[in-house]
Amino acid sequence: MTRLRIGTRGSALALWQANHIAASLKKIHGVDAELVRIRTSGDRLQTASVAQVNEAVSSEGGKGIFIKEIEDALLTGAVDLAVHSMKDVPAETPPQLIFAAIPSREDPRDCLLSRGGLSFEKLPQGARIGTSSLRRQVQLHHHRPDLEVLDMRGNVDTRIRKLESGDFDAIVLAIAGLMRLGLRDKVTQIFDEDSMLPAVGQGALGIETRTEDRAITQLVAALDHADTRACVTAERALLRELQGGCQVPLGAWGRIRDGELHLEAAVFSTVGCECVRLDEAGAPVEAEAIGVRLAQSLLDAGADKILRLSGRSVGSS
Repeated sequence: MTRLRIGTRGSALALWQANHIAASLKKIHGVDAELVRIRTSGDRLQTASVAQVNEAVSSEGGKGIFIKEIEDALLTGAVDLAVHSMKDVPAETPPQLIFAAIPSREDPRDCLLSRGGLSFEKLPQGARIGTSSLRRQVQLHHHRPDLEVLDMRGNVDTRIRKLESGDFDAIVLAIAGLMRLGLRDKVTQIFDEDSMLPAVGQGALGIETRTEDRAITQLVAALDHADTRACVTAERALLRELQGGCQVPLGAWGRIRDGELHLEAAVFSTVGCECVRLDEAGAPVEAEAIGVRLAQSLLDAGADKILRLSGRSVGSS
């Protein structure tokens, strides 16, 4: 087979992820690959506010601003496959594309990095804590309304520099990215799910190919991890039913326990401390249905009202 072209963003983390997949394909199939760096709309918004990001998402019709240009390159044949962070992938993807593999997931939890090594509970009143995620912001406020939670954008290394330069007293990041970049020693504290539910797909990678390209799709399929696929499928079915995106105050985590898929999710209000949190379980082969059932249970329990107040309209279709 000729040399594979892998579409990827150009950040240090994205390049690590793409190189990791390239090395895995080389080990299993003996094929070589080159990385094709693609600048996305999201990359051009690294210094934008959450409101500006929301506006960009809306103008794109909800399409993932961190993957749109990469998917376009895949659709036109400029690249043979694409490597994404699954938390960046919107609920709906083009029918001409398929996620041929979702490899084994890294730890999906969020973590705290703080100056002076202070835990979340010991941060002083009014401490400045940075994150670009609405999901994280509302959960931080639910537990510590006294903190000053500030918008923060940029790649992992940029955010760490802002912390170390004193712009923030603490920041919140996904631990998966720090693990992959060899920065585990920077972590002060890992949030458990009671304190901070992760984003849909967080910690998981997705390898996207053209549906019609059976040879490459079959090649990539060797990297698929059945349990991770089931968990991510359930989380994404939930997201799709709630018509959510990266800026919806939604946390979810699917896990396999004793052969059963357990999915926990919560929808948080952006004002006050209102929250609807439920769980659902079933066989991994029912992953899609588990996500749909849990979404409906959340809506029935009041999540619909919270989402509407957040500017989201959840239809019945």
